[in-house]
Amino acid sequence: MKAPLVVLGATGGVGRGVVQAAIDSGRPVIAVARQAGELKALKAGYPHADLTTVAGSVANDAAGAKLARALRKLGRPLAGVVAAVCGSAERGRLLDNPAEFLRRKLDEDLLPHLAAARHLLPLLAEHDRGGTYVLVGGPGSEHPWAGYGHRSIGAAALRMLARVLHDEARQLSVRVQLLAVDTPVCTEFNQRHSCPEWPSALSVGQRAMALIDHDISDEPPRPIVPYASRVVSPSVLPPRARVPSPPASRSDTRAPASQTELRSTEPYPTTTSLNTVPKTTSPDACAQGPDSPSDEKTQRCLQDARALLKSLTTQNPKQEPTPR
Repeated sequence: MKAPLVVLGATGGVGRGVVQAAIDSGRPVIAVARQAGELKALKAGYPHADLTTVAGSVANDAAGAKLARALRKLGRPLAGVVAAVCGSAERGRLLDNPAEFLRRKLDEDLLPHLAAARHLLPLLAEHDRGGTYVLVGGPGSEHPWAGYGHRSIGAAALRMLARVLHDEARQLSVRVQLLAVDTPVCTEFNQRHSCPEWPSALSVGQRAMALIDHDISDEPPRPIVPYASRVVSPSVLPPRARVPSPPASRSDTRAPASQTELRSTEPYPTTTSLNTVPKTTSPDACAQGPDSPSDEKTQRCLQDARALLKSLTTQNPKQEPTPR
């Protein structure tokens, strides 16, 4: 029988996706959240699953220690922990708020992760099962998030916290990794105004489960794992449109690569879709070059341009030579 997974923030938007992904994979779940009423409703949604609920918090060290004692009383060795903990999505410019505002946001978004790790990592290592501790990170950690600068600072600090915990937890034989989700997540709470390119909470949960089950080929394991909603094999990607190069001449210059081609070389795409090429455009039509004889209008324009260029570059015999 599989060992249970502890989900912190289980009643939140991302936490619910993690719970669903774990139950779908047949793993027992210990759901942790502050509100007992929300936990009761969560459990009612999975009547046939092995789902245990624990009302608790990791807001500070005292709460983290209390939660660890409650989990230890269950007497069930743990397979891992997924920390989907996040504070309120409050908006505001840093320059418009006092320093106390940033301090409060770090207390909500960052320090609970440290309190949870301090008390749950030793619990995870007690039975020497090689468990995994996964932190779920949010957007804005590498580039400022306009209007949410405090979230960017907290997300960047969480990345470094994950690196430190990753190194320090090695002596406990526990793997600590941060699942870095660089876009907002579509949850059941925000789906009405979410964007199509946002990953779903379930897909984030499935990615977290892959880290828990060590299904991702990653040797040695990295402390920061970028989220990718879907990794598509190059064999199934639509062919890239290539424009034939015109005959070489001294006046030819190589055009820089397009932004689309530059983006296609990124190692960790956030979203991947096979519908980026319009259905009305075939690969053959995309590959048609400017010198193609079938496009007479384009051909005439090129001839006129070449004639104008030749007239500008050819020296007029009546014109006085240019001093050098």
